[in-house]
Amino acid sequence: MPLTVELGVSELAATRFAISPLSETVAGLQQLAGRVRRGTNLRWVRWAEGELARAPLDLPAVWPLVTGNRTSWPSFLIPAPQGTGPSLEDDLAAIRRTTARQVRASLERVFGDDLPDAAAALGARPDAGLGALAAELRSAHDRLIAPHWPRIRAVLDGDIAYRARQLATGGVATLFAGLHPNLHWRDGRLVLDGADRVVRLGPGGLVLMPVALGPAHVMIKGHTTTQTTVRYPARGVGALWTARPPAGGVVRLLGQPRAELLEALRTPATTTDLARALAVTPSAVSQQLRILRESGLVARERSGRRVLYVITALGKALVDVAGE
Repeated sequence: MPLTVELGVSELAATRFAISPLSETVAGLQQLAGRVRRGTNLRWVRWAEGELARAPLDLPAVWPLVTGNRTSWPSFLIPAPQGTGPSLEDDLAAIRRTTARQVRASLERVFGDDLPDAAAALGARPDAGLGALAAELRSAHDRLIAPHWPRIRAVLDGDIAYRARQLATGGVATLFAGLHPNLHWRDGRLVLDGADRVVRLGPGGLVLMPVALGPAHVMIKGHTTTQTTVRYPARGVGALWTARPPAGGVVRLLGQPRAELLEALRTPATTTDLARALAVTPSAVSQQLRILRESGLVARERSGRRVLYVITALGKALVDVAGE
């Protein structure tokens, strides 16, 4: 029997997308633990391992909760973001608001009666434990995620923009089917192949959260302290850590600056992101992007207050063919 989420009209109407820097932090720690390591993120893993070898990060409260051979982890570690803009502060505040009952129930679901010392201490004194947990997660984010957040954020924004187009052109069935090959919309139910339970929907609708540093499978959390979350692998992650110089044929055809921009836009990015990545001024980037847009090689999309540039199908074909 597959995992099934039953959605009424009101829950479906309340379903939304969200981006969470805390989600990426927890996913990154799990990658480092080797629990859900994914080949597309090995460059980040190697960088993070080198960073931690240089200056170790002490996580006595967090580490036992996110590592090990268990199939789950305490759901209060990744609450559903409340606002439209991603905020680590809001995510950590939601963790600190977790009630003692919710903490103990979540720990029991994950560990049963065999609580490790860190989990037992958290269950005994949730208020103090949640504060320490939030402080450690902030340190992990600042060291391991923040240096790469603009690039990660661009990928997540690009994914949501793409999903919005799917919803507009194909409806809910197309949206859910496009999130992952194992996820389907059938007769008013969201069905995840390979699982064997019915998810009890939390308050409100689903919160759909693309993840860059997560595993290749979908993670549905029904027992959250906020809303039911569906965390799925974001599009474009394969190009996130694989920046490469443009091929000689593309450089000869377009010139070095525009060729570098096209190659960089395999991952959606803002003008500021591109200027930082290529070590040039935003005005220089804007000038070249205007020419590439007029040629149909890149397109512009709005995601909230941010304007993302993405390579078009024509641009990708040009880069691939000229590269060959």
